[in-house]
Amino acid sequence: MTVLLRALWLALACGSVHTTLSKSDAKKAASKTLLEKTQFSEKPVQDRGLVVTDPRAEDVVLEHRSYCSAKARERNFAGDVLGYVTPWNSHGYDIAKVFGGKFTQISPVWLQLKRRGREMFEVTGLHDVDQGWMRAVRKQAKGLRIVPRLLFEDWTHEDFRSVWDSEDEIEELSKTMVQVAKSQHLDGFVVEVWSQLLSQKHVGLIHMLTHMAEALHQARLLVILVIPPSVTPGPGPNAPLSWVRACVQLLDPKSRWRSKILLGLNFYGMDYSASRDAREPVVGTRYIQTLKEHRPRIVWDSRAAEHFFQYKKSRGGRHIIFYPTLKSVQVRLELAQELGVGLSIWELGQGLDYFYDLL
Repeated sequence: MTVLLRALWLALACGSVHTTLSKSDAKKAASKTLLEKTQFSEKPVQDRGLVVTDPRAEDVVLEHRSYCSAKARERNFAGDVLGYVTPWNSHGYDIAKVFGGKFTQISPVWLQLKRRGREMFEVTGLHDVDQGWMRAVRKQAKGLRIVPRLLFEDWTHEDFRSVWDSEDEIEELSKTMVQVAKSQHLDGFVVEVWSQLLSQKHVGLIHMLTHMAEALHQARLLVILVIPPSVTPGPGPNAPLSWVRACVQLLDPKSRWRSKILLGLNFYGMDYSASRDAREPVVGTRYIQTLKEHRPRIVWDSRAAEHFFQYKKSRGGRHIIFYPTLKSVQVRLELAQELGVGLSIWELGQGLDYFYDLL
């Protein structure tokens, strides 16, 4: 693992009904509508008294789009910051252009690596690569590196064993990655493969990744490896603060490689159904819509350092939503600073626009 850390950075997935409203009903409906600011703010959220443990639903709805455009490229966090963007969430592409100066790496979720036979590899997903967008992002943020996620897709255990046992296979795999990066004007890759082999010994994988990273580094390309947490929290808070700290300390107990670690930071939430023992992810647009519809009391969980609220669906019973807030994000930025690690955010289009004032 020591050799691997030297070579890699680490990043921690009917019919319709018609009604009419009387004048009194229309007035009541209008009075219940929560307002949303659409203009930029002259001050960041830190100077507007918004980073608090007791936010009100109406204030979140009002302010969430209003970020400080004058400081959109200024960094508050000293460490490296990687942000993911996905083809199915176009808002993330816009966020990367507006706030690109706050990031050191942007990772579009574009590419898959497939093994087609002995010493035969193919990178798919190249149709998603957007050269115009990459030029626009780089123009706004000098020094920003674009490192698409590369997923080892449809690999069998036999595929992995065949590659691990052959230096020629590893060399051809590395050559394929370098060729794609150079031809597509990429700065490297975020490699996602570790989670596919959680129950297997990692000696062969470490051997493959070390040689692959050396080949890419020789070509002046960056490699970041995604490592999932060894233990995931159960239903409830998305990432309790003590658990986040423990993940970093378990990975690097002697603080030798902290500058190479990117701590995962979720910009999505979870909606738990009490009646059906089910959960589903929540992105920013749905979060704001739920706040508008239910106007819940937002509660601070001091142990987890996260906010949550409860609401009730007309037919679905009681629900609990945990979703990031300015305060929960700020606390995690402070923890990352304390631990000496960077950040890896999944993903940019799922958060609220004013989150980026904090970075």
